[in-house]
Amino acid sequence: MFKFIKQYAETINNVDIYPMISLLIFFSFFIVLLVFVKKMKKERVDVLSNLPLENEELTNSTI
Repeated sequence: MFKFIKQYAETINNVDIYPMISLLIFFSFFIVLLVFVKKMKKERVDVLSNLPLENEELTNSTI
């Protein structure tokens, strides 16, 4: 897929290496993020998913 994007980008005028580097950084960031989320423990996911609800309960009880 990257080869296709690179070939397509080379046909456009004034495309340097910087857009290709930024595209690589963009995709690598999200791949690393995906790996991080996949390796996260189930207990941690449960705690993080309940945070908004716990905060809302505390806000409603103080009113």
